[in-house]
Amino acid sequence: MDKSGESTELTNPWKTLSVNEVYSNPWISITHREVINPGGGKGIYGVVSFKNLAIGVVPVDENFNTYLVGQYRYTLNQYSWEIPEGGGPMGEEPLETAKRELLEETGLEAKEWVLLNTIHTSNSVTDEYGFVFMARNLVQGIAEPEETEDLKIWKLPLVDAIAMVENGQITDSLSIAGLLMAGRRLGI
Repeated sequence: MDKSGESTELTNPWKTLSVNEVYSNPWISITHREVINPGGGKGIYGVVSFKNLAIGVVPVDENFNTYLVGQYRYTLNQYSWEIPEGGGPMGEEPLETAKRELLEETGLEAKEWVLLNTIHTSNSVTDEYGFVFMARNLVQGIAEPEETEDLKIWKLPLVDAIAMVENGQITDSLSIAGLLMAGRRLGI
């Protein structure tokens, strides 16, 4: 609270002097910003803006198994185990994207969906906004991954996937948030 009794948490202490787009492609744009920081000094800020929403799904079957998707992540130069996830167009309902991603990557369809939470994936450099769902009452179909995806599917107990988060084997932010939230929601 400030001297007038108003909350200062909602007051933006940053002042933007200029915004210049330095790069754009169909998925992201990067802007360079000249700013006045909260301490009053001049500075710069780079912001990565995503043109899609981040969507993740934790599928959980009747025996409390989940399904992870493994793939080599170009940006990390390493293999990564993750929950099924992908990008959803800004105008599309996040749940519709979640249903499509689950089917594409695992071949699973779900009759029950729960929004676990919304997250900011890395709020120090990006404005990316994510939704994490839990899918239950699963029916197996045929996976249809995109051309850029060379995926492996791993069915394992949810408790084991949570242990992978805890020991650092899963590092993806949507996966960490989703698995931990699903475990808590289910009492695991």
